[in-house]
Amino acid sequence: MPGTCVIGLQWGDEAKGKVVDLLTDQHDIVVRYQGGANAGHTVVTGGQKFKLSLIPSGIFRPHVQCVVAGGVVINPQALLEEIDGLKRRGVTVGKNLMVSDRAHVIFPWHLEEDRLLDDCTGGEAIGTTLRGIGPCYRDKVGRSMAIRLGDLYQKNLRERIRRIAEAKQRMLAALADGAAIDALDGEAIYQRYAEYAERLRPYVADTTTYLLDAVDQDRRILFEGAQGTLLDIDHGTFPFVTSSNSSGGGVAAGSGVPPRYVTKVIGILKAYSTRVGGGPFPTEQDNEIGQHIRDRGDEYGTVTRRPRRCGWFDAVAARYTARLSGADVLAVMLLDVLSELPELMICVAYELDGQRIGHFPSQVDAVRRVVPIYETLPGWRQEITHVRRMDDLPENARRYLERISQLVGRPIEIASVGPDREQTIFASE
Repeated sequence: MPGTCVIGLQWGDEAKGKVVDLLTDQHDIVVRYQGGANAGHTVVTGGQKFKLSLIPSGIFRPHVQCVVAGGVVINPQALLEEIDGLKRRGVTVGKNLMVSDRAHVIFPWHLEEDRLLDDCTGGEAIGTTLRGIGPCYRDKVGRSMAIRLGDLYQKNLRERIRRIAEAKQRMLAALADGAAIDALDGEAIYQRYAEYAERLRPYVADTTTYLLDAVDQDRRILFEGAQGTLLDIDHGTFPFVTSSNSSGGGVAAGSGVPPRYVTKVIGILKAYSTRVGGGPFPTEQDNEIGQHIRDRGDEYGTVTRRPRRCGWFDAVAARYTARLSGADVLAVMLLDVLSELPELMICVAYELDGQRIGHFPSQVDAVRRVVPIYETLPGWRQEITHVRRMDDLPENARRYLERISQLVGRPIEIASVGPDREQTIFASE
């Protein structure tokens, strides 16, 4: 069974949604398996721009089954708003969407906890979107105060919410240290979530069994990663990471499908680098080059609209993440953003404490200290948004892609020269 996974190889925002949308017609099922509404996937089709946070990017193909698996944490209100927004714009959302009854649910106390903990860090912000994602995952691991989507349909839900709300109120009061916090009315929360549950009932299912049956039936599955490999909770730039395994290692745990069934991994990279929030960023250009990339690439968060930090392509980091996530091939996105620059730089190695290294350090303080060693390539200074074949790209654009492929150690299968589906180059064509 050809199971394909699309994984971001940087700090997220690599335009994974476009690649998933392009590949959906070749698959029967698209699965979102980790993260929450902190993800932002943009798909441009038919002249319209759609922004998704929880629903898989395959939703624009009505014949394809979209699955939100158990590794995702869900804010029911956000999910319903996303469903309603798609329906208003003529997108079919019905039996083609399934949401796991094992997915953990975000409650008001998670949002308040996120805010309070962010306020008390006292230093560089980790980069949370303040949507309760981290606290929900924390409760998932803690177990005693976690509620899964399937639990919303159990008879003891009212009592569980009341008990947890009381306990959380005491915890939040201690965190607030005298500051004002929102009151957690257990009964009001129960009533609201009971309404959410009824509206979501048609979509809720045992997606683990569904996907295992799909594997047995040799159905084609496309796994859609959220965030990026450098934000992986275990292997990213900890603690400036997300709360789930956003590398290829998270596919099996989040979806329930054993890794042996993922037969192809497509690593998604921007032609440059971006990052949101705090944390080290060796190739960051906090100057007019960075601003040019930000403006030309519309580098503002899909979910938050926060300006992204921008910089040159980091081949050291990309090689690390391609190996970590098991990428077979690469898709290089937003190549057109670089079209106006006279010369381009690629980080080919680091200098750490006076020594040249070719690996990505495991400790965040070491990543802060590295000095990028650059290689300079000539730009192409012409628009490429109309190009549809590799051979038709300017010679310097082809050289740039070839150098990325050499340094990362993976062939490039896709190059994107604009946001629309049609603005895509396949190496095989």
